[in-house]
Amino acid sequence: MRRGPRRDEPAKGTGLPRRFQAPELNQMRFLFRVDASVSIGSGHIMRCLTLATALRARGASCHFVSREHEGHLIELVRQRGFEVTALACEHAPVTGGGPAHASWLGCAWEIDAEQTRALVTTLKPDWLVLDHYALDKRWERLVLGAHTKLLIIDDLADRAHMCDLLVDQNLGRVEDHYSALVPQGCDVLAGPAYALLRPEFPRLRTVSLARREGAALRHILVNMGGVDQPNATGAALAALYEAKLPSDCRISVVMGMQAPWIAEVQEFAARMPWKTEVLVNISDMAERMSDSDLAIGAAGSTSWERCCLGLPTVMVILAANQESGAAALDDAGAALLLGHVGDIPHRLPPALSNVMQPDRLRQISESAAGLVDGHGVERVLQALRM
Repeated sequence: MRRGPRRDEPAKGTGLPRRFQAPELNQMRFLFRVDASVSIGSGHIMRCLTLATALRARGASCHFVSREHEGHLIELVRQRGFEVTALACEHAPVTGGGPAHASWLGCAWEIDAEQTRALVTTLKPDWLVLDHYALDKRWERLVLGAHTKLLIIDDLADRAHMCDLLVDQNLGRVEDHYSALVPQGCDVLAGPAYALLRPEFPRLRTVSLARREGAALRHILVNMGGVDQPNATGAALAALYEAKLPSDCRISVVMGMQAPWIAEVQEFAARMPWKTEVLVNISDMAERMSDSDLAIGAAGSTSWERCCLGLPTVMVILAANQESGAAALDDAGAALLLGHVGDIPHRLPPALSNVMQPDRLRQISESAAGLVDGHGVERVLQALRM
C-alpha cells in the first residue's frame, strides 16, 4: 500500500508541497454515488459537492447518483449546476452479512449496484466516487467498469473495498486502519490534512485566527448539522437560556432546510434574553464561523471547518459514528466534548464556565487550527491524477 502525504518542500507562495499544486483534470469524467436523508444527514453530499466543484473548476465533468430518501438533497445538487440521476427508494428488507449501515441504502444492494452500473456503462467515468456507509466490496465488484477507477470517501474503516484511492479525513485515522480492507497499491489518505473544505474556509483562515488573539465570549454559533433529527439545537438553546452569559452576548443559530424543528427553534429563540437569530440554509457559513467566538455544534464533518478557522467548539455527538472522531478532538484539546444530546442540559452550563476562563478560548483555538490548514481538496485532487 502506498503511503501519503510525503513531506516535500512547499512550493513558493502556496503553502502546499509541490506535488499538491493544482492538477490538470481537464476532460476527466467523475460519477458520484452519495446520499442524504434524515438518518444519513447532509455531510456526505456536502463534502462530495465540495470535491465536485473543485473538479469542475479544473475542467472535469461530474454527475451524481442519489436516492430519493426523506430529506434528500437532490435539488440542491442540481442548483449547484450538476446533473443528478435520482433513484427511487424501494424500502426492501435488509439481509444479513452486509455493512453495519446497510439499512441506510433504501433498497437491496444488488439493485443499487445494477442501477449504478447502468450509468457507469453509459457515462464511462474515469473515476467513480463512492461516499456511502451502506456499500462495500460486493457492490463495487458489480459496478466498476474496466477503465473506471474507484475513490472511497469513508470515516469508519469497517468494511472491505476494491478501490484505487481512499480518503478518511478523521483525526487519529492512519493508513494502517485500512491495510486489511483495501487492495495492495491503493493510496490511503488519512487524517484531517485531507479534510474536504470549500475554498472560503482557507481564504478566511488568516482573518479568523487573528480575531482569536483577543478572545472573549461575545458571539455564540449554534449549528447541529443540516438535519438535527433529535433537536439538539433546541436542547442547546434551553441550556443557554439558563446560563450566565455576558449581557452583550449574541447567539446565531444555523439550521439546514431539511431540519424538522425549525419552527420550534424559532419560537424559543424569540424568548431568549440575548439577541438570538435563526438562520436557515445559509450560503456564508465560513463568514459566520469567522465572526463567532464559540461554536456549540455536532461532532460531524463541520468539525474540520471549525478547526480550519480556529473556532473553539463545544461538541455534541449526534450519531454513533461520530464518537471516535469527537473523542480524538477532545483528547487533542481542539474542542470540548460535551457528550450526547441527553447530556446537553447538565453539561453545557459548566462547559461555558470553562471556556470563559482567561485564555481558555485561545488555547482551544490554537489546538484546533493546528490540525487543519484548509488545503485538503488540493491534496485529494493531486492524488486523482494518478
